[in-house]
Amino acid sequence: MRTYIMCTFVGICFILMILSFITNFKTPKRKYSLFSLALSTIILLVADRLVYFFNGNTSIEAIYIARVSKFLGYGSFLLIIYCFNKYLSDLLVTDGQLKEVPRRLKAVDNVLIAGNIALALSQIFGTYYFFDENNIYHRAELNFVAYIFPLVALTLQISAILKFHSNLRKRLLIPLALFTVMPIAAAVMQYVLHGVLFTSATIVGMVVLLYCFTIFDTNKLVEDSHKKEIELLLENQKNVKLMVTQTTMALVEAIDAKDSYTNGHSNRVADYSVMIAERAGKTQEEQEEIYLIALLHDVGKIGISNAIINKKGKLTDEEYAEIKRHPTVGREILSKISIDPKLAIGASFHHERYDGKGYPMGLKGEEIPEIARIIAVADSYDAMASKRSYRDVLPKEKIRSELVKGKGTQFDPVFADIMINIIDEDKDYQLKEK
Repeated sequence: MRTYIMCTFVGICFILMILSFITNFKTPKRKYSLFSLALSTIILLVADRLVYFFNGNTSIEAIYIARVSKFLGYGSFLLIIYCFNKYLSDLLVTDGQLKEVPRRLKAVDNVLIAGNIALALSQIFGTYYFFDENNIYHRAELNFVAYIFPLVALTLQISAILKFHSNLRKRLLIPLALFTVMPIAAAVMQYVLHGVLFTSATIVGMVVLLYCFTIFDTNKLVEDSHKKEIELLLENQKNVKLMVTQTTMALVEAIDAKDSYTNGHSNRVADYSVMIAERAGKTQEEQEEIYLIALLHDVGKIGISNAIINKKGKLTDEEYAEIKRHPTVGREILSKISIDPKLAIGASFHHERYDGKGYPMGLKGEEIPEIARIIAVADSYDAMASKRSYRDVLPKEKIRSELVKGKGTQFDPVFADIMINIIDEDKDYQLKEK
């Protein structure tokens, strides 16, 4: 039965060795520490089983195997504590952000060195154990000394964990504390109940627990890192959006400042465009996008002469041809903002007509981007609902009739109908230049 249990434990530790080797941990030291812990535990288990198996066998091979195995059994227990000490040291320095390994953990190394020296001397003086003439293992009177070194080392480790617990993540405190406390309890029980595998079973359990919590902690760190990256990305997107908005508003002010008769026109067209988009079933995100694009629909006027823009009276053919260049100029300006290519849609196509007789490209129907078709309706409405150098604000009924007349020719009929409904609901004619 004990052999089956040992084989099971060895199998578990062997799997942990493989997993530790192929798993990516935060530092290589942590990987090697867990790998060495599993390997040392295998040595402890195999050594304990070999001593039991060859106990009482007086053949030369059995005598050597029993003695070497017993020596490895004692030594591997010290090695396990050493490997855990390296794991704990790396954890405190790397994750706990200590400048150096705590003195207590440095002292653990010295205690373990002393323990190995005492173990070597015990082979000469028989202070820990001896084998009789029948190759049967017996504890010596000073056998308890063998447990002092591990006990002191583990005590120093648990004191370091308690002292620097605030430097460690809470999810790792439980396995770290258990790894130091449980082997002590198990060693005491094994010393009292001779022949029972308390220490081996406990160490296997602690190694498994430590590995599992390390993986959990690593995954949690990765998850937290991804969350921070996402938060940073969202923050960057927010900043980019703010920058685009602020740049847009600056351009809008520059546009409206050129034409004293259309001051506020860009903002009103943006507002009307959002009203149409909302009733057309567009999402909040799409409405915000349309608002920015509509704000910039007249940005090309920056490239048009002030004399033409602010001319009182009818334009000449040459002057009108110059005015008609502003969609092309707008596209050239906004196309340089590669961070948001859609910004140029309104500026490029808001003077295209649904029947294909618009400018600058003569697009027809749904060849015209949907956003531009929305802005075209809003732009025409505000042009009629605003004061110009050559006329006052048009009556609401006149504007309505113009939109009805332009359905399917100048305007997309769907968006024209929406604007007509908005006009009908505006009983007091609030939607006009104030």
